[in-house]
Amino acid sequence: MGQTVHHYLIFETAGGFCGIAWSDIGITRFQLPTKSAEAAERLLLRRLPGAEPGQPSEQVLQAVAAAKRYFEGEEIDFFGFKLDLGEQDGFFEQIYAAARQLGWGHTTTYGALAKQLGAGPEAARDVGQAMARNPVPLIIPCHRVLAAGGKVGGFSAPGGSVAKARMLELEGVHFQSPQPAQKSFGF
Repeated sequence: MGQTVHHYLIFETAGGFCGIAWSDIGITRFQLPTKSAEAAERLLLRRLPGAEPGQPSEQVLQAVAAAKRYFEGEEIDFFGFKLDLGEQDGFFEQIYAAARQLGWGHTTTYGALAKQLGAGPEAARDVGQAMARNPVPLIIPCHRVLAAGGKVGGFSAPGGSVAKARMLELEGVHFQSPQPAQKSFGF
């Protein structure tokens, strides 16, 4: 069997430059916004060496248009896009399928997602690892999966947890600034 050929496209959104890659089967990678086209391309190719610029299919063009509208603040869901995630751990597949069901402005926690899949609280770490390795952030909305207590939690995309919070705020989900850990006693 031959090697899967991956093509990609770098495009600009209101949030910055994004990248998308695809195979004959579906979308294989999505790069969240960066400050430059070069950075988006470098980050995308780091995860998909050997991909070449290509002519996007109709589905890929629709995904690009949806991403542009998303970063302009339009309520968009990415449920319908066909993905090609290659060989994945079975539990990661379940995690990704469950995360894809999280609609615009809805959040859950790593632990709640693990529980939803019938796994114990120890599986929250697996959920976190799956989100960190998500090859298609935004399309699988890992930014909507939070740490315990509704805290933002980690985010491996450019800009880290600030980018995650910004995407959620775009969807109307707001976070309070962290409170000081200890109140003064006023002696």
